[in-house]
Amino acid sequence: VWASILLICFNEAFYILIKRNYLPTITEQSHAQVAYPFDEDFTIKCEARGNPQPTFNWTKDGKPFDLLSDPRIVPSNNSGTFVIQNRGIITNFQGKYRCFASNVLGTAMSEEIELIVPSVPKFPKEKIEPLDVEHGDSVILHCNPPKGIPPLHIYWMNIDLQHIPQDERVSMSLKGDLYFANVEENDSRSDYCCFAAFPRLRTIVQKMPMTLKVSRSNFIKERKPKLLIPPESAGSSSSVTVIKGGVLLLECIAEGLPTPHLSWVKVTGNLPKDEPETENFGKILKIDQVTAADEGTYQCTASNPMGRAKHEFHVHVEEPPRWIKEPEGGVYSVGANLVLLCEAIGSPEPTIQWKLNGMPIDSRTFRGRISAREISLTNLQLQDSAVYQCEASNKHGTILASANVNVLNIAPLILTSDGENYATVVGYSAFLHCEIFASPADDSIEPLSTSRYELNKNGTLEIKETKKEDSGSYACWAANSVGKRAITANLDIRGNATKLVVTPKNPRVLKSHSILLKCQSEYDSHLKHSFKLSWRKDGDELPVNSTEDGRIILDRDTLFISSVTLEDQGVYTCVASTSLDSVTAESQLIVLDVPDPPEDLQLSENQNRSVRLSWKAGANHNSPINESIIEFEENRWEPGRWQELTRTPGNDTTTLLSLAPYMNYQFRVLSVNAVGRSQPSKPSLRYATPPAAPDKNPENIRVEASEPNEMVMKWEPLKPVERNGPGLEYKVSWRQRGVEADWNEEMVKKHSLTLRNTPTFVPYEIKVQAVNNLGSGPEPNVTIGYSGEDVPDAAPSGVSVDIVNSTLVKVFWFGIPRDRVRGHLRGYKVSWWKTKSMLDGKRHHPEKHFLTFVGDRNYGMIPGLEPFSEFRLTVLAYNSKGDGPESSPVVFETPEGVPEQPRFLRILNFDKDSVTLSWGLPKKANGHLTGYILQYQIINETHEIGPLNDVSVTNRSTLSWRLSGLSSSTKYKFYVKACTVKGCGKPVTEEGLTMAQGSKGIGKISEAVKPTQKFHPIEALEPGTEYTVRLVTKNWVDNNSIFEDVIETRGRAYAGIYDGISTQGWFIGLMCAIALLTLLLLTICFVRRNKGGKYSVKEKEDLHPDPEAQSIKDEIFGEYSDSDEKPLKGSLQSINGDIKATESADSLVDYGEGEHGMFNEDGSFIGAYSGSKEKGSVESTGSSTATFPLHA
Repeated sequence: VWASILLICFNEAFYILIKRNYLPTITEQSHAQVAYPFDEDFTIKCEARGNPQPTFNWTKDGKPFDLLSDPRIVPSNNSGTFVIQNRGIITNFQGKYRCFASNVLGTAMSEEIELIVPSVPKFPKEKIEPLDVEHGDSVILHCNPPKGIPPLHIYWMNIDLQHIPQDERVSMSLKGDLYFANVEENDSRSDYCCFAAFPRLRTIVQKMPMTLKVSRSNFIKERKPKLLIPPESAGSSSSVTVIKGGVLLLECIAEGLPTPHLSWVKVTGNLPKDEPETENFGKILKIDQVTAADEGTYQCTASNPMGRAKHEFHVHVEEPPRWIKEPEGGVYSVGANLVLLCEAIGSPEPTIQWKLNGMPIDSRTFRGRISAREISLTNLQLQDSAVYQCEASNKHGTILASANVNVLNIAPLILTSDGENYATVVGYSAFLHCEIFASPADDSIEPLSTSRYELNKNGTLEIKETKKEDSGSYACWAANSVGKRAITANLDIRGNATKLVVTPKNPRVLKSHSILLKCQSEYDSHLKHSFKLSWRKDGDELPVNSTEDGRIILDRDTLFISSVTLEDQGVYTCVASTSLDSVTAESQLIVLDVPDPPEDLQLSENQNRSVRLSWKAGANHNSPINESIIEFEENRWEPGRWQELTRTPGNDTTTLLSLAPYMNYQFRVLSVNAVGRSQPSKPSLRYATPPAAPDKNPENIRVEASEPNEMVMKWEPLKPVERNGPGLEYKVSWRQRGVEADWNEEMVKKHSLTLRNTPTFVPYEIKVQAVNNLGSGPEPNVTIGYSGEDVPDAAPSGVSVDIVNSTLVKVFWFGIPRDRVRGHLRGYKVSWWKTKSMLDGKRHHPEKHFLTFVGDRNYGMIPGLEPFSEFRLTVLAYNSKGDGPESSPVVFETPEGVPEQPRFLRILNFDKDSVTLSWGLPKKANGHLTGYILQYQIINETHEIGPLNDVSVTNRSTLSWRLSGLSSSTKYKFYVKACTVKGCGKPVTEEGLTMAQGSKGIGKISEAVKPTQKFHPIEALEPGTEYTVRLVTKNWVDNNSIFEDVIETRGRAYAGIYDGISTQGWFIGLMCAIALLTLLLLTICFVRRNKGGKYSVKEKEDLHPDPEAQSIKDEIFGEYSDSDEKPLKGSLQSINGDIKATESADSLVDYGEGEHGMFNEDGSFIGAYSGSKEKGSVESTGSSTATFPLHA
């Protein structure tokens, strides 16, 4: 049960819902009004309500005014509003009106309504005498404008409507008079016209023209200033009153010669925050929106060289009345007490007058208590219902406040419908409404008493944090001494509350990037049909198509923004609502961008070599400014080119710039944040620094020379910013080092100087000093340089060679004397060439090789030599100019080395348990051959290998060997390497498969074919046998086949099928002829198809002559592949283990720089030496695999 309550109603609902009498209330009225002559009529409004319907009465200037007293007045029915028609003379309607609305309960009164009936402003017709004055006199031309409705605008013009120029000497006062502090002859004219404009009256009037004649004076009338406004008669000070919130205008106009200058200062009181604004060339001090702080004494001073005049204004700030506490009416029950408060402030302090139903209250007859600020009544009765008015007045205005006091005695009225149904979700508050009006009230019924129940003043019951068990019916009771009433309300508590979350939360996005906001929701399934989602930005709902270009896309629970702009920043709210609840979730979108350009660049603290630059930072767009970059541009040397000058950290907005002399700078600033750089600011004003002597001298002084007897001195010229002034030159000084002599000097404008006829490679002391029109730079440092070089004129001596191994030697020599180098020694060159082979004694055409050894040294390592050969070697010194003479050749011989790989390895006569191997001589023997090492081992497809078997061939002329004792149908890998007394070289390898048990031992049938043949018969084949037919070039080394195919001969078993005819001789002959013809046709087709291919047989024979003279017709061979030394587990280690190391243990720094790129600049070896190959040699690093069929 709700508590019974008394509802105090102040709003309009009271008048509508309570069908009883109530006091009048003014609802609408006019305020001050002007009756313009161009209007047809003028309406004065007064509307009121009350029950019974109020009647209206008017007063004018405090006296009763009858609306029927003039036929031009048209009153309105059931209203106090009337209309005055603009006919005839209406000036008698001007005055202050007040409207009264009355019924049986009381009277309401309006504020005063002033009607102004302006007359048409006119200047009087008058004859204005000319003014005759002398040069230097002061003159006042009076305007005296007519009265009219403000605002009033006054203009001084000539007859051609040209404005009279005004300045400190000639100016117009606030009243419109034209003042001349002193006249000049050109002020003479006969058409000084004063125009007065009244914009609200749409009228401009003109005064009769005035004539001013200025004659030349015999003497100069110089005098100190004299104030014309305020006039001297007003004394040295005057008082000024201004309304708070208005405009303060203080005026001082002075005459004198020379023309006085006006200045203003506040003498007493609080100083204004901002500099006061002046107008009319400093003659008017203006302060807008005056406050109490503007009160005080202001002083104006008129001054010229002859003296000064002063006047003080004592400014007082006053204000019209304004309410502190207004009386508040209401509904009261019989027997209650009434207290009405009324308090107003103003300057001067306002007077308070109480009125009852529009009439002043007589304290002698009023049964209550009355004071300036309060009215009180006890034990109110029904007849105490009335309208109480409080009026506050001072000289600046009047304000009126009304309070309607209604004394009632009625039973409670419940304005809310009975049986209302309410619903909410668990956890939310439920609001059950019960709007009640009762007078008097009675609190006899106990309300619900739980912390979750709260009864509001308007009768609404709030149930906080509802639970499921809160569902049910509730009753609202209202009772007083007159009676009681009740209503019921039904409450239904449903499911869980709607939940929302927006992701991502508060994202930070770069400008021009995209963002997708997702609104995830949970809600009661029973509320599905009423569930709605919408989006808002900064509180405003986003339409479905937010942008014309579709940049912002709303798709129910998602919000996508492409090409994000700064305007997209804000708080995005997802709103979910059902029929029972509504929730929101928000995410703040923060847009990151480069800063805005800095603004308002200012220069201060100007010095010859520095200036302070200040600026205002632009918006940082959510990313703090890390630093500011100051750039400069100067238009003397590099106009239009902006260069970085310095940087300032963080948010600093001022910095002291160090500047160079003789520059005309302008500056700009760029701000940098984590996103990037801003656009440059607008350039500052230009700042020119004065010239000065150079602060520095040229750097990087060096000597270059192309001829032995000249010296070219060069240096880096000063940059434009380093010149410091005009007329830059360089003073070059030089003298020979170690020789007592004066300095030679020469002034040059370019940055080099050439000296000729100098001795070869002699040290000089050199100085270069910068000089301009204002002086010389600092004392320069001395640089040592050498005159031109020449090639060395001596060869190294004592050249000797130590043999390290068969390919490496170490060379020693004695360097040449320092004075024979004739320049900077760059190093030594060692040249060598092969003269003959020790193996065959053949002489070789000398092919020179060389290595360079940088620096002053006396030895070097020569790698990559051919073993078992004779060489000659020379050494020379070189400098920057070139090579010196070579030393006498030294002859040395390299010892024997290990041979290179044999040229080839072939498998011949492969049988089931034996094989014949044939190999070629090594490419280079590198000594006397002592024999060959033959090795073999079993391998299979998984690359598992068997033990390695060795066979030593001691006869160096043996080039083939038959191995026996092999397993049938087994794959082997064979190795052959050549040997000298120094060891054995790298092996050549080959793989092959032995024949199966019982198969015949024909591994290969070879027949010669002439290049011109079109076909070739193959005879003596076994029936029922598979053959591989291959056409190859005659050169065995090449191993490339021109044609290859697999065929199978027909077996004898086919003969039994044709027993009837197979025994006939003619049939056997025919079949043989057909088979042979078919085979020949196939051969011809394949040969023709491959004719004109990549290689021709004839070309192959010409390019690679057969190293073996015998025919290959009887040789047996298998199928070849292109495989090369397959990596077998353990096989290479067992072979390479026999090869001796030939590398030297010497450090690589002993090696020089060669012509074939064998060494890097640091001396590291990068390749083998380069030498000429013997003609006709054939290289082969690969091997062939022979494979034979397993079935006969």
